[in-house]
Amino acid sequence: MLNNNKNIENNKASSLSGMNETRLLVILGAGESGVGAAILAQQKGYKIFVSDFGSIADKYKQELDQLGIVYEENQHTEAKILSASEVVKSPGIPDKSPIIKKLAEKQIPIISEIEFAGRYTDAKLICITGSNGKSTATMLTYHILKNAGLNVGLAGNIGKSFAKQVALEKFDYYVLEISSFMLDNMYRFKANIAVLLNITPDHLDRYEYQMENYSDSKFKIIQNQTGNDVFIYCADDDETLKGLKKHEIQAKAYPFSIQKLVEKGAHLENNNIIIDIHQTNQKPFSMSITELALQGKHNIYNSMASGIIAKVLELRNESIRESMGSFTNIEHRLEHVAKISGIDFINDSKATNVNSTWYALESMPGEVVLILGGVDKGNDYNMLKDLVKNKVKSIVCLGKDNKRIHEAFEDDVEIIVNTFSAREAVEIAYHLAKKGDTVLLSPACASFDLFKNYEDRGNQFKQAVKEL
Repeated sequence: MLNNNKNIENNKASSLSGMNETRLLVILGAGESGVGAAILAQQKGYKIFVSDFGSIADKYKQELDQLGIVYEENQHTEAKILSASEVVKSPGIPDKSPIIKKLAEKQIPIISEIEFAGRYTDAKLICITGSNGKSTATMLTYHILKNAGLNVGLAGNIGKSFAKQVALEKFDYYVLEISSFMLDNMYRFKANIAVLLNITPDHLDRYEYQMENYSDSKFKIIQNQTGNDVFIYCADDDETLKGLKKHEIQAKAYPFSIQKLVEKGAHLENNNIIIDIHQTNQKPFSMSITELALQGKHNIYNSMASGIIAKVLELRNESIRESMGSFTNIEHRLEHVAKISGIDFINDSKATNVNSTWYALESMPGEVVLILGGVDKGNDYNMLKDLVKNKVKSIVCLGKDNKRIHEAFEDDVEIIVNTFSAREAVEIAYHLAKKGDTVLLSPACASFDLFKNYEDRGNQFKQAVKEL
């Protein structure tokens, strides 16, 4: 993995010295984060060049054109890119790509949009990472803070670009969903409140297939924190507990657990979430898990993490309770689509790894027809076997290559069917299900063999359900 830390340190002073106009900032990738970074960079007086190896969406081209920002698409002009003083890289571009290797050889600092935008805001930064659940926890936290009347923005891996909001808005707080790819190019950035939900195998192809490398990336969420900051983590997660032995925690640490009592943090007691951070003049928070808007074991964890954040910010218990009971989950994450002939259809297209699908199955009542498959990222399906045996009556594969799914589950379910479109998958699942069953799209795989992205897969699934 590339490390530009030294270069970042060397160039930090000049980047903040008011001499930005003499330095070329190259932005690789012209999606939401890249264009947002360009808007902020222009405001701060940088010379800018935006380069995208693929095509740029019309809406982003219009924004760049309106601002007079120079850009290119479907290519990387190396001479121009390699003359940069600093590069802001889209999180989707791997370190192994040729242009990134050449930048590294020339020791040109490469940073993320989050790192860049973090230089220009004094807002309190609440940063949430984890292999699973981070979108839900981020949205729930944002919902709680907004309902409590805080002036809060939502950004990172979700919502509008952080850099664009720093340029054009004036929020006092930001709730940021942070992926490991973002963390890999963050150096001086600091989270005031850092949350690590869990660490399970995902994207290991970007980490030399070493779990330790991936875990180290996730633990970058705590870098630069001091005793004035807060770190919130899951005390039931084995990989997190391993990482805690390796990484020194400077911040105030608040664990959450559903398996054991926690003195300072959150735990479960008689089916009630109890949150107590021993803050002066604050009563502990208590709420029955039956009253939570989000059900399932994984969502108890999400609610605990968000609840601790709210308590750290000294929000009223009544406000936290109301928000936790009224939250509506994000699209494509365990989204109820319809009930047809007594069969529930659930869209969990955002489940692009095995652990996400485990959480989805774990929260399902009754028997399930599971729609599974897509681009397999080296999945280990063993963790699903017990749940599949106990809950899944049949599997509908949705992908070009379903061999590994057949091999994993042929002894556990009677029927495994191959399909090659959302419509075909939904029609077959509907015929395999009976009244009281659930048809669950929770693919455990990436979507780009048959779809543009997981949103496209989820939308096609929902459309197919409506056409039944």
